[in-house]
Amino acid sequence: MNISRRHTLLIAAVGAAALAGRVRGAASAAPRIRIGVLKFGTVSWELDTLKHHQFDAENGIDIEVVPFAGEDATNVAMLAGDIDMIVSDWLWVSRLRSEGNDLTLAPYSTAVGAIMVKQDSPIQALPDLAGKKLGVAGGPLDKSWLLIQALASRDHGIDLPSACEVAYGAPPLLAEKAMAGELDAVLNFWHFCARLEANGFRRLVGANDAALALGASGPVSALGYVFHEKWAGGNLEAARGFVKASADAKALLAKSDEEWLRLAPLVRAEGKELEKLRDRYREGIPTRPVADEMADAAKLYHVLAEIGGEKLVGKAAEMAPGTYWADLVK
Repeated sequence: MNISRRHTLLIAAVGAAALAGRVRGAASAAPRIRIGVLKFGTVSWELDTLKHHQFDAENGIDIEVVPFAGEDATNVAMLAGDIDMIVSDWLWVSRLRSEGNDLTLAPYSTAVGAIMVKQDSPIQALPDLAGKKLGVAGGPLDKSWLLIQALASRDHGIDLPSACEVAYGAPPLLAEKAMAGELDAVLNFWHFCARLEANGFRRLVGANDAALALGASGPVSALGYVFHEKWAGGNLEAARGFVKASADAKALLAKSDEEWLRLAPLVRAEGKELEKLRDRYREGIPTRPVADEMADAAKLYHVLAEIGGEKLVGKAAEMAPGTYWADLVK
């Protein structure tokens, strides 16, 4: 039987359409993971990279980013089961687990805050903060603030909240006041510190410096991707796929300067400021075995519990078992 060229092309087109339909069907069948993030938060940089390069599809999942206006809103949505995952800190996870919740986490970033001063500031060490005006982001129970307080008390016999004129406030406002010279020093979140570094400030002491001095053997992820253990158990391959997709995005951000240029509008930085944010982000990529991080977090828990008390950790004397997702602890 003779088959015309037109007939052959028609058969090929039908076959291609059927194949495309099967591919679309397979893609739509990929498990969807809804991740709640702050609208202008740094987590969006990694997730944008993940989605742009289709690392979610490559790992058999479909990521949906759900923006929120504030941290409290993401926490409420997480606990209500409206989303599958958020980024939060390990201490919050531990406290909720000790109260009967099943939250757990996978490490996200070891980047933490630092006390920043202007390059020409006479402040060279923690004792020099006595009598000075110090801005502190995150409130009285911020972990970075508590760790630095513990270090100042142990090594210098100084109670920083009493020795300094402490002003608590929102990170952007404190960064502006520091730039304007209205503060002698400021303890801010890592990305505000990076922006200050690009604009004539230097680091006096970082929370990671304090953690290492207080017994940690290496950097501990301040933040992790948080999800319900029950959800992970029922969606094991999807949860593992997300951890792998996150690692793929981090690997690209660790080596590609071009990717940071692509992200510049989202990061809202350019030039030296973008470079400093890029470098500090890269320093915060977790590289240690999760079991090692978990052991160090347990050590730091005691330091934080001693200084922060029940307002910070509740009644639990130890970090709750399962705070770090068991699947990652080998």
